[in-house]
Amino acid sequence: MVDTEKIRKRGRPRAFDREAALETARSLFHAHGYEGVGVAALAEAMGINPPSLYAAFGCKAALYDEVLARYDAAAAPLHALMQPGADPAVTLPQLLREAAHIYAADPQMAGCLVLEGARSADPDAACRARNWLDLGRGRIRDFIACTHPQKADVVADYVAAVMSGMSADARAGHPPERLAAVADMAALAIRAMLAPTSA
Repeated sequence: MVDTEKIRKRGRPRAFDREAALETARSLFHAHGYEGVGVAALAEAMGINPPSLYAAFGCKAALYDEVLARYDAAAAPLHALMQPGADPAVTLPQLLREAAHIYAADPQMAGCLVLEGARSADPDAACRARNWLDLGRGRIRDFIACTHPQKADVVADYVAAVMSGMSADARAGHPPERLAAVADMAALAIRAMLAPTSA
């Protein structure tokens, strides 16, 4: 006798919401890191089986990359702070303050998904995260270069280093006010670096 239930299951199209699945994966990757969550756990949380996950996303690393892209897109309000013609000495401290708030807002998903991903022990995952990290650093550098082309690289590197440190501190459990204090101290250095050089 033909098992019609099996046929229905095998032939049934993917019955899951891709956006909801990506948000679920983001939460797991953010909370546990790339290495801390396996394909079986991801699939179970999404309400699908591992073969369906592979069919939908290709592999765990490709899913992770799509999650990182979604995370980057969600950071649009931060990107929007860097408007052409705005003063970096004013905008970059705002950027750090906002980042400090975001990194410590949810203790279950502390820090920056991209920055923490770049520290991954998995070479593929770390490479994918670093690609997004480089894109973010490039945005900061290009913004600074509009008004301070000679200082764009060093200031962008400094801002990126501060954000990386704040992300690590948030993962270590530092409260929002401590991260905000770091952002405020960094603002002093940024203003000093961008101050006009006396003749």
